[in-house]
Amino acid sequence: MSTQAVTGAKPSNWNAPNIITMARIVATPFFLWLLLAAGDSVAMRWGAAAFFVIAIATDALDGYLARSRGLITDLGKLLDPIADKALTGAALVGLAILVELPWWIVALVLVREIGVTIHRLMIAGDVVVAAAWMGKLKTVAQSVAITLALTPLAHLDGATGTIFTWLNIITMTVAVLLTLASGIDYIIAYVRGRGTAARNA
Repeated sequence: MSTQAVTGAKPSNWNAPNIITMARIVATPFFLWLLLAAGDSVAMRWGAAAFFVIAIATDALDGYLARSRGLITDLGKLLDPIADKALTGAALVGLAILVELPWWIVALVLVREIGVTIHRLMIAGDVVVAAAWMGKLKTVAQSVAITLALTPLAHLDGATGTIFTWLNIITMTVAVLLTLASGIDYIIAYVRGRGTAARNA
């Protein structure tokens, strides 16, 4: 049991999970620069992909630390989704700028992600919409699709490049479909939760 749980004291905002989250936000512009500046540099493109993977891993790490050590704070609840959407958004926008991803896909994903995040924050004190399995699957699908798109594998010559190009298309399509489906699922869950809250009032 954590010290906070025993004493009832609120954890400080300056704790490890929040610092990791803030570091991810601060580092996101560097990731975008690395992606856009890569050009024909295979090393820099792999660096951008590796950066994204490490950042995604730190997202899981700060969540685990916050839950396991009783370090969940209101600041952390605010910053964590912002950090996630900033990183994902930067990757998608960067790929679109490089003309490797259609802008309509970027707009579709970001509208869903930002819209749901803002709505969650607005209703946090009124209706609790639990994270659904579809939303978690969407997050995994996005992470895989973006990671593959960031690698230079699709730019290889010959059959290998063609295979990875199609793999990128398939994984990104799955990610976009799950993004839309999970958004609809969120709306349905919210409407049901609001109805239940009204009946129990």
